[in-house]
Amino acid sequence: MKLKYALILLFISLVSNAQQNEVASIEIRGLKRTKVSFIRKILNTKPNAVLDSTIINNDIERLKRLPLVSHASYQVFYSHENKHNVFFNIEENFTLIPNVNLWTAVNDQFAYRLGLSDFNFLGRGIAFGGFYQNNGYDTYSINFRAPYLLSKHLGLAVNHQNWKSEEPLYFENTSANYLYNNISIEALAIVEFNRKHKLHLGINFFTEKFEYLNGEVPENVPRNLDINKTLYKLVYDFDGLEYHYQYVSGFRSLLYVQSVEAENNLQPNFLIAWNDFFFYKRIGDKGNWANRLRLGLSTNNDSPFAPFSLDNNLNIRGVGNLIDRGTGVIVLNTEYRHSLIEKKWFVLQSNVFVDSGTWRNPGGEFNDFVRSQNLRVYPGFGLRFINKRIYNATLRIDYGFGITENSSNGIVFGIGQYF
Repeated sequence: MKLKYALILLFISLVSNAQQNEVASIEIRGLKRTKVSFIRKILNTKPNAVLDSTIINNDIERLKRLPLVSHASYQVFYSHENKHNVFFNIEENFTLIPNVNLWTAVNDQFAYRLGLSDFNFLGRGIAFGGFYQNNGYDTYSINFRAPYLLSKHLGLAVNHQNWKSEEPLYFENTSANYLYNNISIEALAIVEFNRKHKLHLGINFFTEKFEYLNGEVPENVPRNLDINKTLYKLVYDFDGLEYHYQYVSGFRSLLYVQSVEAENNLQPNFLIAWNDFFFYKRIGDKGNWANRLRLGLSTNNDSPFAPFSLDNNLNIRGVGNLIDRGTGVIVLNTEYRHSLIEKKWFVLQSNVFVDSGTWRNPGGEFNDFVRSQNLRVYPGFGLRFINKRIYNATLRIDYGFGITENSSNGIVFGIGQYF
């Protein structure tokens, strides 16, 4: 019995001593452009606080998610008595990123986009930039995002865009091309409750214009529209992902809810919501299994302007550019990434995937999801050329080929992983 009490007292003593360990100082190593004050601001590890490995590990994961950080680690050194020094080691990304894209638009017009964005503007983790695009029409966008502008829990984003593109609209037995113009200004509050939970809440004022170009249009469909709208936006982000350079593991859920109100009756108000579920798993030393499931619904208006689209660059690789629209969507993307060559700064990664999805037709029923004509299944393969020292510097090339009825095939280029 005495031995039992002695062991209990020894355990209490050890726990008590461990709890008395404190942080003497914090040192930040490896910064070049980033302000030390910014990093200290967002860390939960503070001088004179209790030394807690859980808090430090959470800080490391927060740092790894910043666009300016390629990799982060920490070291703890004994100082004196019960005091310890904590060293955060940061490998910075190059974050001043040009944006150059070339492609062929819907009207076979040669198109290009030129832009420049700094994801570490002023050395404080602010994303600021924009682009100019010409696809036969002039488009531009200016974006500002400062997630830690006011505190380590509260930030702000402001975006302005004037977008023009030729859009195919599909009717029951015909289709037509319209010039689509969207002019918008958006403001969002960014609230980070903790490392895993984040909320975006804001409002977008925009004007939509549709101008008929060519094709067959039913009599009940207007040839020209000019509508002022207001969009209320909520995004809830649960992020449990862990990063090690190009490798990702864990689970993430992104919920989007938007309510759109029009100032006239030409287009009805509608609600749209979708959730992206991500699951990643490391396979051995060089493999990464990645998955994305998207479930979405909107107000089921029988309209050619349905919000969910079927597109190469969004959901199904190889299917074509903006080939269909719907008021509901179920899409599953799964792929296996394998690092073929990995150097200090460069990675060549192979990729095999299956993209599959189904849509609810505008004004349709839920059983549209199980109709064979709405189902798309596209396996494929690709390559990734990754620079580990430049933010989002992943050039991807994928080839997808359809195995369901009336399928196509094609090559898809892009910057960044597909998801």
